[in-house]
Amino acid sequence: MVSILWFKRDLRVADNAALARAARGGPVVPLFIAEPDMWGAPDMSGRQWAFVAESLAELRADLAALGAPLVVRVGEAVAVLDGLCRDTGATRLVSHEETGNLWTFRRDLRVADWARSAGVVWDEVPGAGVVRRLASRDIWAKTRDGRMREAPVAGPAALQGATGVAAGPIPTAADLGLAPDPCPDRQAGGRRAAEALLGSFLTERGRTYRADMATPVAGERACSRLSPHLAWGTLSGREAVQATAARQRAVRGSRDGWAGSLKSFQSRLAWRDHFMQKLEDEPEIERSCLHSAYESLRPREPDAARLHAWAMGETGLPFVDACMRYLRATGWLNFRMRSMLMAVASYHLWLDWRATGPVLARSFTDYEPGIHWPQVQMQSGTTGMNTVRIYNPVKQGRDQDPTGAFTRTWVPELAAVPDRVLQEPWRWDGAGGLLDKAYPAPIVDVAAAAKSAREAVWAVRRGAAFGQEAARVVEKHASRKDRAGRFVNDRAPKPRRARPVPGQMSFDL
Repeated sequence: MVSILWFKRDLRVADNAALARAARGGPVVPLFIAEPDMWGAPDMSGRQWAFVAESLAELRADLAALGAPLVVRVGEAVAVLDGLCRDTGATRLVSHEETGNLWTFRRDLRVADWARSAGVVWDEVPGAGVVRRLASRDIWAKTRDGRMREAPVAGPAALQGATGVAAGPIPTAADLGLAPDPCPDRQAGGRRAAEALLGSFLTERGRTYRADMATPVAGERACSRLSPHLAWGTLSGREAVQATAARQRAVRGSRDGWAGSLKSFQSRLAWRDHFMQKLEDEPEIERSCLHSAYESLRPREPDAARLHAWAMGETGLPFVDACMRYLRATGWLNFRMRSMLMAVASYHLWLDWRATGPVLARSFTDYEPGIHWPQVQMQSGTTGMNTVRIYNPVKQGRDQDPTGAFTRTWVPELAAVPDRVLQEPWRWDGAGGLLDKAYPAPIVDVAAAAKSAREAVWAVRRGAAFGQEAARVVEKHASRKDRAGRFVNDRAPKPRRARPVPGQMSFDL
């Protein structure tokens, strides 16, 4: 029996349960489908494809060494799969379950319909961190942690490929209709890069992770930088968890910072899966407010000038602009600054998250839909269960860039501005020669905008029916705490109730 092994967000040979399962059934056609309609969506970008293309090249070589090189096709999934089944006689399709964006969710529904009508068995293999058709959040963490403790899946010693199937070229971004997307400091894709990052983080870079992960300068090195590899599956979450656990055992009892940093990293790996589970449980999070009372909070048609200024790093708020320009150039940003960018867009600029979310999504090389959309809503205050957090971008600049080095690097127009007013150049005596000339004047009054936003958000929360729906959201999506108030991943022996969890955009790791 010929099987088609459909790679999605699992671009690796190691710890790949779908690969192992397909290999047990006879000849295998390893397949990746580059879908132009998916890549043309507003949350996808050329920088993401460049990372994927590099990963596919390595995956093709690894699979070729096993005997069955990766087949790449460009087109609509059902048409590609149907054609390959006809050409090869395949009657079985194997893939991992995917928690992707709404487009991939709907595509998978079409594939399922096709498979049933074509007599093809679609064998979807569960991932480690997300539980499909979860009955209750009370059992999620126990299930997730159990899967993480399982031994990584051993890869096959060899693959029997199907005959007469051309591998096909890996398309370019232009082939997929993607616009030019310069990102000079983008991270490289591929399994080898993932392994190198994991190794250097656990043995060299990660010692100051707990202290430095919130800052844009130190965080660039102290963070693992594994997020794009986890997003596209060149490294599995279980591999990261178990490698970190091994390192934790090695440094147990040390007082040099390693123990605390590795504990924090493990927590963030768990939170990564926690947020992905939200989208798995409710795919509409990508387009509908988690709490319906917020649907009319902000104009659905955004202020185009404000949106453009924010997206280009031209708001006149120095630290905000520095972070956005850095993101555009690198495809990455540390977690606190991601949160601040979204919060400023949502509260100070009063832009709807459905307008700003795609801008950030396509800017992130590590865009993971299951994390992005729940986090975007959380930072916009539309979940009904999370703490409303309105960042002061001036204070954030002072706190996270105290020397001004980051801001000055990415906003060189401020070179002449003294340190004491770097984050508020409008207070400088020479502002008249700078603002709206070399650098924009601020497009909003920070304090007044925050006050107005706070009043509007809390007015919604005071609505008569707000609490009832909020309780439903909490029960379905919130983490669980024990009686002492600790997050326990569902291990507490006594009954627990769901609690809202304050947090920050955590998918950068």
